[in-house]
Amino acid sequence: QMSAEVEETLKRIQSHRGVNGTLIVNSEGVPIRSTLDDTETNNYAALISQLAAKARSVVRTLDATNDLTFLRVRSKTHEIMVAPDKDFLLIVIQNPNAEET
Repeated sequence: QMSAEVEETLKRIQSHRGVNGTLIVNSEGVPIRSTLDDTETNNYAALISQLAAKARSVVRTLDATNDLTFLRVRSKTHEIMVAPDKDFLLIVIQNPNAEET
């Protein structure tokens, strides 16, 4: 069960212009909460959790005292932002061109 604070934060993020979806994924890559449909949720959860794990591994390999604090991937149509926590990943998918349209 999510706390009211987490629910409020997710609502606030989702209300921003251009945000297509938000996901919370556990450390095994299993989606716990999502505003996307099931197919998209499962795709993003699996792929982004793998990417975040690899990015964290790269950061730690380069400097063992360091850790991944944020990951941002931008393509022509989407921007994917990942905020890793000890047990979860917060993933936000947005359209970076929303301000221009």
